[in-house]
Parts: sequence; structure tokens; C-alpha cells
Amino acid sequence: MTIAEIKKTVEGKMDQSIEAFKNNLTKIRTGRANPALLDSVHVDYYGAMLPISQVANVSLLDARTISVQPWEKGMGAKIEKAIRDSDLGLNPSSMGDLIRVPMPAMSEERRKELTKVVRSEGEGAKIAVRNLRRDANESIKKAVKDKLASEDEQKRCETDIQKVTDRHIIVIDQLVAAKEQDLMAV
Repeated sequence: MTIAEIKKTVEGKMDQSIEAFKNNLTKIRTGRANPALLDSVHVDYYGAMLPISQVANVSLLDARTISVQPWEKGMGAKIEKAIRDSDLGLNPSSMGDLIRVPMPAMSEERRKELTKVVRSEGEGAKIAVRNLRRDANESIKKAVKDKLASEDEQKRCETDIQKVTDRHIIVIDQLVAAKEQDLMAV
């Protein structure tokens, strides 16, 4: 693997880490409703556990209410039970074949707990980025050892990879700060 390929690969993997982190952040609820909040809830559909989005239409009724419209008549009760049994702390109510999921107001204590969760998710993303940096640096050292690159190229590449790592860590810090601010807004 050439040094250019190593740099390109590590940057792509770091971008993927940030995308995964953003995806995890959408699952942490703020005071507002977000259909992605129910992505982690699975419902029994004829013996298979499927995400709610694959058995129903999930959308927003208003800023604090998610609506779930099952595609089959008999699924309403199962979906309602799956939402209630999830660890999201939501209490759905059905109106005919439409299930309403109101977002309860969050207490100050719950907001602080969620900011801790956001920080730990952010730290996990930073660790993933740093591990990618370490792996890339090891690949570069191996390339130098195998005489595929010079030591000058190694130093230059390690400096470039450090800059890319720093840039990604700054993005993670910004995402954490924005999510914390969103959580603490009443």
C-alpha cells in the first residue's frame, strides 16, 4: 500500500467514524420529536424482529409528537407495545390505526444525564479516530521498513495524518457542543 493510499484510506475511515457518530447523536432525544428516535425500536413481524420504519410510516405530527401509521391492521398493538417496552421512556397512545407518540418534557436532571451520554459518545468517536491514526502510522512504518517509502516521506505523512486527525477531532467537539446546547435549551 502506497503512502498516498494510506492517507486517502485513513481520511475516508475517519469520515465514516464521524458519520456513525452523527447517526448515534440523532438517537439521543432532545425536547423535540425526531422520527429517527424510533429507529432503534424493533417490532416482532411474523417471527422476525424488524425496525418500526419497515412495518409502518413514521412521521411528525407536530414538534413534540411522532405519528406511527402501521401498514397492516394487526400491527398497531405490537408496535405500541414495542415502543412502550423500549428504553426510550415514551408512552404511545393509539387513535384508531394511528399511533401517537408524544415527547414528554425533560427534567433538568434528565438533560444533564443525556449531556453525559453525548460526551461519552463523543469520546468514543475520538478514540475511533485516534485508533485509525495509530493504524495508519503503523502502516507507514511498515512501508518504510519494506523500503517502499523513505523516512522523510514517513515524517511528512505522519504530520499530514496528525492534521487530518486534529481536524476530525475538532468536528467531533463541535458536534458534541451543538448537541449539548440543543439538550439544555428548554
